[in-house]
Amino acid sequence: MDTAKPAPAKPLARKIVIDLSIMTVIGVVLAFVGPFGSFAEPLAYRLVSWVSFAWIGYAIYSPMSWVVDRLYAWLELPRPLLWVFGVVLATIPMTAIVWSMGFLPRPVPLPSLEQALSSYFYVFLVGGGITAFFYMIEARGEHGEAAAVPPIAPETASPVPDPILTNPLIEQLPAELGSDIIALEMEDHYVRVHTALGSELVLMRLRDATVHVAEIEGQQVHRSWWVARHAVEDVVRDGRNIRLKLPREVEAPVSRANVAALREAGWI
Repeated sequence: MDTAKPAPAKPLARKIVIDLSIMTVIGVVLAFVGPFGSFAEPLAYRLVSWVSFAWIGYAIYSPMSWVVDRLYAWLELPRPLLWVFGVVLATIPMTAIVWSMGFLPRPVPLPSLEQALSSYFYVFLVGGGITAFFYMIEARGEHGEAAAVPPIAPETASPVPDPILTNPLIEQLPAELGSDIIALEMEDHYVRVHTALGSELVLMRLRDATVHVAEIEGQQVHRSWWVARHAVEDVVRDGRNIRLKLPREVEAPVSRANVAALREAGWI
């Protein structure tokens, strides 16, 4: 049975608070600008409406990051393209909410096709623009962190630390999961660490996590997966798709670009 737990509470709560604060500022700015004909309404009405739209939009568009990560792992398509798909999908319920809130507490009439498409277009512009804003901030932050870490010169490199006592990755795992790492799986800004006894989400990028398992023989078999060789129990083939079967019924997908290398290494 998988003992996976939710993402660490403090980092996730902090992220939500920061994101909602940004959305509140965006809502206030839009209220003062009054786009799409809303400037004719009183300022108090615009503030309540646009801040509400901002918070509701966050609740609808933010989960698209999970959808994008899953599709990215399965299809290996460019993330920007997947985000466009996510925004197109999330705009459907958001448009329905925006249309309904414009009539409440009165009965909400069904829109004509022209009204529905027009409303969808305006919501897509706002939702897509804000989503792109968040995407650029996060991408810039990741590039900045990578640039801030200088490479270690060979002559000054320290020996590999003890994996149990000083490994930053293992130190974040609950004691009951042990230290026998069998796989690493990228999930949004977290990495799910799979051990022989269970799994846990750790706030760390996959490329950083793989550094802390350098002493274990393994390979990154997919953009979102690193697998320890000793953990591979079987190879599952489904047409052209290949997955590595690991303990606890965990299966790691193998990207087509890595099939030849794994075959030469004797993995499959």
